[in-house]
Amino acid sequence: MEEKVKTGVFSNGLIWFGAAVSIAEILTGTFLAPLGFGKGLAAIIIGHIIGCVLMYLAGLIGAKTEKSAMETVKISFGQKGSILFSSLNVIQLVGWTAIMTKSGAEAAGIAADLGSGWVWCLIIGALIIIWILAGTKNLVRLNTAAMLGLFVLTVILSVLVFRGKPSIPSGEGLSFGAAVELSAAMPLSWLPLISDYTRSAEKKRAATFASAAVYFFTSCWMYVIGLGAALFTGESDIAKIMVASGLGIAGLLIVVFSTVTTTYLDAYSAGVSSVSISGKVNEKRAGAAVCVIGTALAIFAPVTRFEGFLYFIGSAFAPMAAILITDYFILKKDRSQSPFSLVNLSLWIIGFAVYRAAMRIDLPIGYTLPVMIIVSILCVIADKIFGGYKYAR
Repeated sequence: MEEKVKTGVFSNGLIWFGAAVSIAEILTGTFLAPLGFGKGLAAIIIGHIIGCVLMYLAGLIGAKTEKSAMETVKISFGQKGSILFSSLNVIQLVGWTAIMTKSGAEAAGIAADLGSGWVWCLIIGALIIIWILAGTKNLVRLNTAAMLGLFVLTVILSVLVFRGKPSIPSGEGLSFGAAVELSAAMPLSWLPLISDYTRSAEKKRAATFASAAVYFFTSCWMYVIGLGAALFTGESDIAKIMVASGLGIAGLLIVVFSTVTTTYLDAYSAGVSSVSISGKVNEKRAGAAVCVIGTALAIFAPVTRFEGFLYFIGSAFAPMAAILITDYFILKKDRSQSPFSLVNLSLWIIGFAVYRAAMRIDLPIGYTLPVMIIVSILCVIADKIFGGYKYAR
């Protein structure tokens, strides 16, 4: 297991700036274009407030307990019960690694055609492995240099996108509630990861707040770039916009390094989650293995359509987070010494089903917040009724 190195507020902020600057976030922003700029912006902000508040609470649990994300899940679901979520997390992180690598490779191929998409997949995959093997201490230096360059280049990209007059593109309509949910989905996808990084924070509350706040502003920025690209340029492919605007090598750097700094978190956290499944696993080696698998999927599997994947993540991890947050902050319960909590696992199944059912209803604030409130209330009620039972503790 990698030696724990205490991280500062600034380094935690850098990590989450890198997580938010990604082609996937920009692309998700383009999906909101049918709403127009005003409503689209409102949906982005509301969705990110919901998602990032939950990110903060989940990350604070990891910071206070100094446990990884999937280790904190044992607080609510027990030693064996948490294996389900660790496994789901590894699966979704392999998926994210494949999606991000494929998206980055396609965009890089437009900026600099190397003859075949698989070449860029291999280049990006190799860079991600370098990021993983660099370790926490060296990553601060790598991230500082990479983030400074990405910040400057993203400002340039923002200026290029918001030229001209906005228009509403033709296509299928999107409800405001669905747009809010798509905006909340990205921060929700980080719920099973954030504690992997806040667990080593020296200033626990400050570093966790910086992580969530930096992610909030940067992710909103990326969504707005995507929204603006679709409305102001009529083009949803950011790589084509960069090429047409003459960004050249600078545009290529945005694509490659934003993909690497985001996907690194996915692959590394998959390694951390693997340790929760089997303590004999080495975090870095497992993360590198996930990167190899994700890169292979990016080359050989069709992984570019991911709206359904985002909704699956929400339905699986939002109820889990609701139970964990309720147990830790409200009920003050720790079930980590039990094999599993049958009550909480049952509540998670109910929450998953309620989320999937709620997707058929057009709610103005999306599905995540109502479902999590329902699950939290059920959690409190269940504790009153079943709190004394062995596998409820």
